Amino acid sequence: MNLKPVSHSAGTPVLPTIVLVHGAFADSSSWNGVVERLQRAGYPVIAAANPLRGLADDAAYVASVLEGVQGPVVLAGHSYGGAVISEAAVGRAQVKALVYIAAFTPDEGESALELSGRFPGSTLGAALTPVPFPLPGGGTGTDLYIEPAKFHDQFAADVPEQVTALMAATQRPVAASALEEKANAVAWKTIPSFSLIATEDNNIPPAAQQFMAQRAHARTVEVKASHAVAVSRPDAVARLIEQAAQSFAH
Repeated sequence: MNLKPVSHSAGTPVLPTIVLVHGAFADSSSWNGVVERLQRAGYPVIAAANPLRGLADDAAYVASVLEGVQGPVVLAGHSYGGAVISEAAVGRAQVKALVYIAAFTPDEGESALELSGRFPGSTLGAALTPVPFPLPGGGTGTDLYIEPAKFHDQFAADVPEQVTALMAATQRPVAASALEEKANAVAWKTIPSFSLIATEDNNIPPAAQQFMAQRAHARTVEVKASHAVAVSRPDAVARLIEQAAQSFAH
């Protein structure tokens, strides 16, 4: 893959490529409203397919996507995707900013499950259905789905139900082990970070989002929205990503 960012006339800075990474129980289409707005503003955008199999493996996959991008990158992650981008960006000078959208921002040795459970407010556990799946090397893993009947209230309460019915049917499961896997390294300690906190989030407690954003010294905005803020409030999400893109000289 050899993806080139949008070119402009001589003397005009080249806009960074925006790479978006979805989290658990979603797919790349969850970014559609955000992608539309960023493309309209002239940014080249890639909505990567997060495998949702394990933190280290998922981060390695996203890192391979970054290898195919020329020029500066703004890397954004939603939910568990925040943990993935934190590890994927380690040692990659082309990544100029990290944007966390209702996302996990773990430190080394922390897992998404641990961080979510550290603060009260998440109702995700009671909404999940475990489904076994075969592991490539033998044995059995556990995939987690949000029960379709609970998807709207749990994941996207501010999104119309006819939309969440489609989201529930097309949701990507996450391996339970991915949420339990601890971060090996994190890029937010060396790369400027931005954070959008969804104040009506039932998956990741807003207090956890606040804690992680403050610890990362992230430039932070609060939006009254569900966990699916990229779907319900794409303008706010795109605005923060554009702020991140405009925050560095390129």
